[in-house]
Amino acid sequence: MSGGPHPVDARRADSPWVLRDYALVADGERGALVDPRGGIAWLCAPAWHSGAVFSGLLGGPGHYRVRPADDWNVWGGYYEDGTLIRVSRWVTADGIVSCREALAVPAETERVVLLRQVRAVRGEALVDIGLDVRAEYGRRDMTGIRREGELWRARSGALHVRLTGADHARTGPDGELHGRLRLPEGAHHDLVLEIATERQDAPLDPQDLWETTERWWKKAVPDCADTAAPRDTRMAYAVLNGLTSSRGGMVAAATTSLPERADTGRDYDYRYAWIRDQCYAGIAVAAHGPHPLLDRAVRFVTDRILEDGADLRPAYTVDGRPPPDEHPLPLTGYPGGSDRAGNRAGRQFQLDAFGEALQLFAAAGRHGMLDGRSAEAARVAAEAVGERWAEPDAGLWELDERWWAHSRLSCVVGLRDLARYIGAGASADWSGLADTVLEATRTRCLHPEGHWQRAADDPGPEAALLLPLARGAVPPTDPSIRLTHAQVVRRLAKDGYVHRFRHGDEPLGDAEGAFLLCGFMAALSAHAQGQVTEASRWFERTRSACGPAGLFAEEYDVAQRQLRGNLPQGFVHALLLECSARFGTSGGAVPGGW
Repeated sequence: MSGGPHPVDARRADSPWVLRDYALVADGERGALVDPRGGIAWLCAPAWHSGAVFSGLLGGPGHYRVRPADDWNVWGGYYEDGTLIRVSRWVTADGIVSCREALAVPAETERVVLLRQVRAVRGEALVDIGLDVRAEYGRRDMTGIRREGELWRARSGALHVRLTGADHARTGPDGELHGRLRLPEGAHHDLVLEIATERQDAPLDPQDLWETTERWWKKAVPDCADTAAPRDTRMAYAVLNGLTSSRGGMVAAATTSLPERADTGRDYDYRYAWIRDQCYAGIAVAAHGPHPLLDRAVRFVTDRILEDGADLRPAYTVDGRPPPDEHPLPLTGYPGGSDRAGNRAGRQFQLDAFGEALQLFAAAGRHGMLDGRSAEAARVAAEAVGERWAEPDAGLWELDERWWAHSRLSCVVGLRDLARYIGAGASADWSGLADTVLEATRTRCLHPEGHWQRAADDPGPEAALLLPLARGAVPPTDPSIRLTHAQVVRRLAKDGYVHRFRHGDEPLGDAEGAFLLCGFMAALSAHAQGQVTEASRWFERTRSACGPAGLFAEEYDVAQRQLRGNLPQGFVHALLLECSARFGTSGGAVPGGW
């Protein structure tokens, strides 16, 4: 094989699973989806937005399989509490086999290390191993495969590959590494796969890598005993840490092109850092305490605002560059989806991103975590709101540019928070601007029946309005809060799940699934109104809409009980964290503050 670009052959990919069946291991710089049969179905290297080296999720080649040789088995698994260390588990006809797996942390930006530890839990374990690294979404073969002592080396395009623990493996006529591992009961065996942009020669010591990874996770995720759902909250922290780069940027999700609805064209690349999502995560963490994820969110948003000012993009790569425009990939695509990379949202104007950024800065200010540079970014963001608040924008859902009510109410909240917590002499100006934006929005977007409507030219309900209303866009006694909440519940909720808005006359659930973000927004809205029981119902119902691994996608198909869209969706985990923190025994980390 030449190793050069060539058409991709999907015949070597495993059949896909429903989304709820995948698990994630991630290190902040990239993430891998693990399927129930022990295959790595998706991994981009070296960065989130790089080409995939294992692309079976979208019907492409490249794989790393560690699975029982006996196909007659039942799969399961779990995360070690408060980590993204995953233990896959299979009950076979003759015993029980497990595989502990993780991406090693702390991570390096140009080097990924995947740890896998096979264990014969009961009975003898017979396990098959297969490796075929195919960089650039399968365009590059694995070449130059050779054994050097106890490890294998290879190349795939520009990437260098090392694998330890597979000295029993052999190269096959297909150019892959194949091996079979036999372990007596109680024994374990370590495999370490490294993919890097430069040749690496330092030893790959599995015991040291595991111990370092365990210590990192123990430090990264707080105990959360004071929250409403401690274990799920620790899981949310783990997911957010796994999606957040050392450079601060948090990707919206680990994947691209997973369909929100089959064959509708609504499948996008979420491997980029949305300013709004980053703020949701930082605000959620701030509701619980001054943890490092808050500082990383503030740092990333600060850098983007100081660089781009009023021309802030909605989304960036995790290292702060504009995302590429949409372009096709040489892959079959997940069933019902497409094969695309890049995202056009990077060229949109989304006013609410400024409002959420102001709320993030204020939340950091309450914890004493705002330095002079970030305070300057807050001032720039406030000036951008003053300059652009009357312009139509694409809004939270990235639709056509209109006068969306949610965008303006988010800015009202941000300006008031800014004036309250980090005013420094400009609070009167910011409060005055908030009043101006609110009155103009009230004139154009308050429905004659007293509830807020989607846009100046759209009287329909909008679930996203619940969040800025809960956070103080209007006084807590304003009847529009109660009326808007009631309107959303009556027209957008079904079976305990919340949809974002109505699609014409179509019944809820026909056009798209329930939006899990909106379910947690309904919980926060009820809680802000003192409706503790209702808040708990929304929270509990929404947090049930995950797969066996505990991961949430963007949408939930209520009728089929299936996840829809890219996985895992960071802002859903963030809002779960915020709800759990606010509903817990502490009631939020800062007395009297959102």
